[in-house]
Amino acid sequence: MNAPTPFPGQRTNEKVAFDRKELSTILGLYGRMVAAGEWRDYGMSFLKDVAIFSVFRRTAEHPLYRIEKRPKLRSKQGMYCVIGMDGQILKRGHDLRTVLRVLERKLIRAVE
Repeated sequence: MNAPTPFPGQRTNEKVAFDRKELSTILGLYGRMVAAGEWRDYGMSFLKDVAIFSVFRRTAEHPLYRIEKRPKLRSKQGMYCVIGMDGQILKRGHDLRTVLRVLERKLIRAVE
């Protein structure tokens, strides 16, 4: 079914969002990290140009990581990226699973 055509001059409130498959992938990683005791809370923001999934160790602090989707960068560096607490881009790419691997490495620990 096609979306209705807006009237001329009418502004549409288009927002970028994660689709069901993307959200399932992110929440799968989130569940594993919660089970490992690394993460405790998350928040989502859906804006005009970007969708953000923020991960927190505690609710009242700055996010540890931000997983962002920016469709405008699809043909350039890739629309997915993981950003650290300090604002540094840890990984960027076209495939969400590949980008999230930078966070999965945190699950691998040496067993003594």
